[in-house]
Amino acid sequence: MKSHVKAVVIGGGVVGCSVLYHLARAGWTDIMLIERSELTSGSSWHAAGGFHTLNGDPNVAKLQAYTVQLYKELEEISGQSCSLHLTGGVMLADSPERMDFLRLAHAKGRYLGMDTELITPSEAKKMFPLMDEKHFVGAMWDPVEGHLDPSGTTHAYAKAAKKLGAEIVLRNPVKELTQDPDGTWNVVTEQGTVRAEHVVNCGGLWAREVGRMVGVELPVLAMEHMYLLTEPMPEVEAFNKETGREMIGVLDFKGEIYTRQERNGILLGTYEKACKPWSPVNTPWDFGHELLAPDLDRIAPSLEIGFQHFPGIANAGIKQVINGPFTFAPDGNPLVGPVQGLTNYWVACGVMAGFSQGGGVGLALSNWMVNGDPGFDVWGMDVARWGEWASLRYTNAKVRENYSRRFSIRFPNEELPAARPAQTTPLYDTMVANNAVMGDSWGLETPLWFAPEGTEPKDIVSFHRSNDFEHIGNEVRVTRDRVGVTEIANFAKYEVSGPASEDFLNRLMTNRMPKKGRIVLTPMLNEFGRLIGDFTIAKSGDDKFMIWGSSAAQKYHMRWFEQHLPKDGSVRIHRFDQTLVGLSIAGPKSQALLAKLVDEDVSSKAFRFMDFREMAVGGAPCMVNRITYTGDLGYEIWMAPAYQRLVYKAIKDAGEEFGIVDFGMRALLSMRLEKNFPTWFRELRPIYGPFEGSMERFIKLEKNDFIGREAAAKEHAEGPKLRRVSFYVDAQDADVMGDEPIWAKVGAKDFGTIEKPHGYGAPRFDETGKEVRGSDAATGASAVRGIVDGDWRVVGWVTSGGYAHYVQKSMAQGYVPAALAENEAEGLFEIEILGHRRPARINVEPPFDPSGDKMRG
Repeated sequence: MKSHVKAVVIGGGVVGCSVLYHLARAGWTDIMLIERSELTSGSSWHAAGGFHTLNGDPNVAKLQAYTVQLYKELEEISGQSCSLHLTGGVMLADSPERMDFLRLAHAKGRYLGMDTELITPSEAKKMFPLMDEKHFVGAMWDPVEGHLDPSGTTHAYAKAAKKLGAEIVLRNPVKELTQDPDGTWNVVTEQGTVRAEHVVNCGGLWAREVGRMVGVELPVLAMEHMYLLTEPMPEVEAFNKETGREMIGVLDFKGEIYTRQERNGILLGTYEKACKPWSPVNTPWDFGHELLAPDLDRIAPSLEIGFQHFPGIANAGIKQVINGPFTFAPDGNPLVGPVQGLTNYWVACGVMAGFSQGGGVGLALSNWMVNGDPGFDVWGMDVARWGEWASLRYTNAKVRENYSRRFSIRFPNEELPAARPAQTTPLYDTMVANNAVMGDSWGLETPLWFAPEGTEPKDIVSFHRSNDFEHIGNEVRVTRDRVGVTEIANFAKYEVSGPASEDFLNRLMTNRMPKKGRIVLTPMLNEFGRLIGDFTIAKSGDDKFMIWGSSAAQKYHMRWFEQHLPKDGSVRIHRFDQTLVGLSIAGPKSQALLAKLVDEDVSSKAFRFMDFREMAVGGAPCMVNRITYTGDLGYEIWMAPAYQRLVYKAIKDAGEEFGIVDFGMRALLSMRLEKNFPTWFRELRPIYGPFEGSMERFIKLEKNDFIGREAAAKEHAEGPKLRRVSFYVDAQDADVMGDEPIWAKVGAKDFGTIEKPHGYGAPRFDETGKEVRGSDAATGASAVRGIVDGDWRVVGWVTSGGYAHYVQKSMAQGYVPAALAENEAEGLFEIEILGHRRPARINVEPPFDPSGDKMRG
């Protein structure tokens, strides 16, 4: 065993071996994988081995497509068979709501390059004759699904990595991790200590323990998972003989089960409601190649439904029941990336779907470690998406909820209850008493909308306009016509100070820093000129700045800030989190309202648009920004939590004469649509350049050599390939939710060759992991299959949208080719909503206050 290496990967499951292989392929051959026992000694060896490309997050789906495509290449490199069975599979819908879900998934597949197809139950039965079609209303066929041998696949990664020069050390538990002042890690094992520049936690079942070695509590929990194998079935053998092919995989939402052929029988697994965590506090180090005791009673309700839906399986003998633990994060997606606050400590764990996602996780993490960027938008997997509130008990509650809902539909207006409330502001009880429907915003309870007195404050979940529609409309109209107040504690808040603070921010941000008492809006780019942040910055004093941003990105942005802090201590950064809370007042009467609350001049001449000032509001010390996300005249008022109730009461009392209304987050998002304002992690993501995102007025290329300037200047000179645009949509009773395909009526002669833009599509990758544009993943099918219909073709995708209540229009934002971005013609665009293509038209100017006169006062 070497004593010094560039990187140590801890854990020999499929994820650890994938990371090792991808690091070696990227050129880091002085690397080592250390495994406490044998390869696949955790969850990998007893996994069902299924794989698919479909995922709720299109960016995760892209990496799943890469994983599936990789297997044949991996077999060739390693000489090890993965025992790949590309059978295809169907998802079965038993209700109209689940059929709507499949229509959404199928629509996403259009621009992901997936060759999915909506089919009838009878068509599904021809591919899987063991089912009873009367229980279903429809299905979706996906040809890129199948299964493989988990052990063989893991060893294929390992053998390929070793051929490229990587070292694997087995039967060598890691006992301790320490770090020297120069950043070098000491990986203390039973066989000795290895010094490494980087440590990667791929601990799987033991990921929490490997995290605790460095003081990190990772939000991951193992759950017991059962599947059964039947005895050989004559029906299966007859189907194989008659058709010459294997039975497909099937997912039944109602039964919460999945099935596929295993030899001459059937494998049937379930995600049961009565789920059971395994070792919820500590994972025993001596657990190895062993299974847990079966508990068929726990999964009996799912089996009963399954046997009704699949009577061909009901009479089959059960040969074996496999019950083994595997790990989840609270939302079911992996935990990947560098841990904020630590140097060169990386994680790749919680990868529940290891044989769908393991290759993509390895590729993204190796890119990140070697090149400084994952090369993809991996926010859905980034470990930084969880805050300190994701404690052990929070994780245990949320993972159980996620597991029990694995095959349940998540509606766009559905808020899940487990582990809530995790964080509350001083106004929480007041908001609930005001009939607020509360939502979870990065662990914080936030008002979504307010039910009128006598109406139950509860969402009726739906893909269509729901019971909140009328009430959100009222909140918007009163705010636009008079004045409204909303809580904004869910923003991220930072203070940057020190003698080099302005230079530091100028280096990070694309816009010039403001003068004292003024505010600027500014994006932040990575080295590749991609959008990684969007901030409001006020110069609050000499060498001191206040910054506001996306709450969900607090750890993500702190990681970036810390990475670029000067080593000499000349810049300090403080994250307030919930030690600073806020309220926003907006609407034409907001200035008059504020004047009643303060003892100084807040007229438009004295307190201008984009001014910052510290002042007492309602008698409480506050910071006030003359800005609001509604795009109307308004103010953001920030205070310590101890003063929030006082300030809120003062606002409501003084606002009574103006007819003030409480409005929630959904009304705020409706109003931002009317101003064509983007949102972070929907419109603005690390797959877009600043000019693609239509952020050009905040990009000052001439100001200094800020991070990403060269790439941004190149994008500006060459012109962006895509542009963010806003649409009016001729919707009926359902508005866009995000990720819908945008169709355009443009012939090939008008538009040229279809190329799936960066960030979306399910492309092929070359041997270095670089995307090969304009072709499908895995299937080798035509790049345009499923996205062309005569002169109509899919040219882009929706990022977000909804109903803009004040202008009374359904609206959407999304990305289209730059050549089409200013074409406001009727009849050019359609947006697919729940399987129906609805006419859409670009609106270049925002429909509400296009001149900006209202917000300027």
